[in-house]
This record gives sequence, C-alpha cells and structure tokens, in this order.
Amino acid sequence: MSVGNMDIKVSEREVGKAHVIDVGGEIDVYTSPKVKDVVSGLIDRGTYQLVINLEQVRYIDSTGLGVLIGGLKRVREHGGTVNLVCTNPQIRKIFDITGLVKIFGIFDTEAAALKALS
Repeated sequence: MSVGNMDIKVSEREVGKAHVIDVGGEIDVYTSPKVKDVVSGLIDRGTYQLVINLEQVRYIDSTGLGVLIGGLKRVREHGGTVNLVCTNPQIRKIFDITGLVKIFGIFDTEAAALKALS
C-alpha cells in the first residue's frame, strides 16, 4: 500500500497453531489502521496466539504502539499472547523507554517468538 506518505506492508500467515503478522515500513497515525485491521481480523476469527514481526519496520509512533497494545489486551481476554520480533535498536529503544518490554515478549528471531508461545 503506497499512497503519498503512506508506506506499509502487512501480511499474515499461519505457522503451526499461531499466526505471524509481517509488518514492513512505517507504523504511524496514517498506516496503523491497516495493521489494526489485520490484527483485529485474526482475533475476530479466534486466533489468540500472535507473533508480530517488526523486522522490516523502520519507524513506529504512539498510534502504532497503541494498536499493538490494543491487540495484546484483546488476545489476553482469551488467554492468548502477542510476541514481537524486533532487532532494530531504535524500535527496541522505544519499547524500553515506554516500559512495553515488560508486557510484550520481544525476541530476536521469529523462531524464538513462536517457541515462547507454546
């Protein structure tokens, strides 16, 4: 999806009993609804084990963080989990500063994030 300043790619795939959401580009006030739609769609279909792969994300703002937190709250209502894959030091620092490292599992690899779900 590329419209003017909007630069985001979101796709999802099933891996075992979990779903991986691959996100690339920038998650901001303009693009976060696209991420929210994918996350909400999976939860609405009864998927409560999610890995959100942020490896290709260059930037995330407070709106994007809000979408991730909203998804986490919804899956936790069903005993589920959201793990994140993030190695980008700038993005990782945002999770550290905001204290979100305490509520999300944040992993260096998709394999580690998936393994931690079970």
